[in-house]
Amino acid sequence: MALTYQFNKISMQALRKQLKIRQTALPTLKSKEAALRLTVKKFKETLAILKEKYNNKLNEINSFIRLWAEFPENIFYLKDVILEVKKIAGIKTPNLADLSYQITDFSRFANPNWLNEGIKILKEITELLTELEIAQKRIEILEYARKKTTQKVNLYEKVQIPQYGEAILKIKRYLDDVENLEKSAQKMTKQRQSVGGGTK
Repeated sequence: MALTYQFNKISMQALRKQLKIRQTALPTLKSKEAALRLTVKKFKETLAILKEKYNNKLNEINSFIRLWAEFPENIFYLKDVILEVKKIAGIKTPNLADLSYQITDFSRFANPNWLNEGIKILKEITELLTELEIAQKRIEILEYARKKTTQKVNLYEKVQIPQYGEAILKIKRYLDDVENLEKSAQKMTKQRQSVGGGTK
């Protein structure tokens, strides 16, 4: 979008103020962008590790998959996922605080003896799945923030700062030209007056 301004000192001061705001903000925005870029990279690595852990756990379970047919239904389920907000480079992101489970009372004698181990495995899988979902959401939020910050850096650096600088220069040249014309006009007026005064 093109800048609108007037060729006067007030307009030039307003433009200088806006230029200074952008020049001051630019290094901070660049730092934020770099921090977000590194953080996203780090979280993507963490996500890859979580996926590997989850797949390893699934492979582990597959080795005794037939036993799960004996696992009673409605004895274990995820009751609540407790999230906390963690700020990363000023961006609010979700973080897993805790998980709560509902485990129904069951007879140790009437059920297979590996049931406790089964509950433990289900807890681990549930936690890994929850962590995976949160990690993916966190990356989405940070990626969006990084893209927005990159857009702002580019807008300031490549568009607005040059536009403001150019506008200020144009106003300054215009005001200098007007001042020079006024001085020239004053000189010519003085010369006419002195020439006119000498002939009388």
